[in-house]
Amino acid sequence: MLIYLRVLKESLLFAVNALTNNKLRTFLSLLGVTIGIFSIIAILAAVDSLEKEIKGSLSSLDTNTIIIMRFSFAPTDIPQWKREQFPDVSYEEFQHLKKTLPNTTAATYKLNVASESINYGGKQVESVGIAAVTSDYYFIEALQLEEGRFFNEAESNSGAPVVVLGNEVAENLFGNPNSAVGQQVRLYGRKFSVIGVLEKEGTSMFGPSKDGTAFLPVNITRRIYGDNNKSTFPQIILKPEADVDDAAYIAQTEQNLRLFRGLKPDQVSNFFINQLKGFTDFIDNITGQMNLFGLIISGFSLLVGGFGIANIMFVSVKERTNLIGIQKSLGAKNRFILLQFLFEAIILSIIGGLIGIFLVWLIAIIASNFTGDFEFVLSFTNVMIGITVSGMIGLISGIIPAVSASKLDPVEAIRTGM
Repeated sequence: MLIYLRVLKESLLFAVNALTNNKLRTFLSLLGVTIGIFSIIAILAAVDSLEKEIKGSLSSLDTNTIIIMRFSFAPTDIPQWKREQFPDVSYEEFQHLKKTLPNTTAATYKLNVASESINYGGKQVESVGIAAVTSDYYFIEALQLEEGRFFNEAESNSGAPVVVLGNEVAENLFGNPNSAVGQQVRLYGRKFSVIGVLEKEGTSMFGPSKDGTAFLPVNITRRIYGDNNKSTFPQIILKPEADVDDAAYIAQTEQNLRLFRGLKPDQVSNFFINQLKGFTDFIDNITGQMNLFGLIISGFSLLVGGFGIANIMFVSVKERTNLIGIQKSLGAKNRFILLQFLFEAIILSIIGGLIGIFLVWLIAIIASNFTGDFEFVLSFTNVMIGITVSGMIGLISGIIPAVSASKLDPVEAIRTGM
């Protein structure tokens, strides 16, 4: 065992010495692997960061949550001309489902309306996102309040002039979000009492941040916009109980709404039941395809780097043919010569890979500082992938030159080098 360790140590020292004695050649060989590993790890890190940000934005929602509307999250076989004729879900349909649908933890009706300006004491905050919802939205989104409360069912049903402000809106209007509750702001030309302020959320890649949103009872917004306004884009959002079978719950929901709309058995459902679980699966599928596509492109860069190492190793064998002959004539075994060149190729490749990983890490830090709350992540898994791939490239690229070097005849090798 000690003999093998000594052979490994001497082979490693020979490899390191060869690399340091040919600095320019070593640098050029490193360049190809560095670019290849940099490309692969940069793509993996970018896709991981994007996926983490999107899923983080959705983390407050239960993936079993169901959204009913006239649009589909996923591709559908129903032609576009037919989908365009689908009616919007109504408030009456929401009330019907809420009363008749069993195993439902929370249900809300939401109108997506245009942004508005909010005024208070001469101050104005523009482009505030308006979320017109019923009271159960608080439980579905798992909202966190810094001050005050969310509006209750009675206020929601009556359309009371109350509002819950996002943290940033409250700060811009009142300076201190904690002093917002109890004040009155002006919106839609009317006065609204501030009854709550949400905790600060930060920026979000998936939809607008709640920091810049105002939450109103849906019925006061319905009175302003009317029920037949196509720009309001209404939704019914349902949160089933945790232990409910998803397929059975969705089937029951579809049946209840079909009966309410009076659809015949041979008629297609003129609405879509979307589940967030399907949307997250869709995100996983897209990020997987992005990873695969990026790896294929980066693979070509890495292939060029591998060819570069193989070429340099063949040149190295050619230059050191005389030395190989001398080593073998003094008793060096074939495995010693093979390990010597194999280590040289692997070390060269791993150093190139480490440089590529370091560049990705450096760029990730710089990019994270410039993009605010969006964080580029270089995971330990991706680092290990980079090191492993670079080591494999060195092994594959160096094996043929190393084998050819180990099989040289010592007499012919010495004669060739003279």
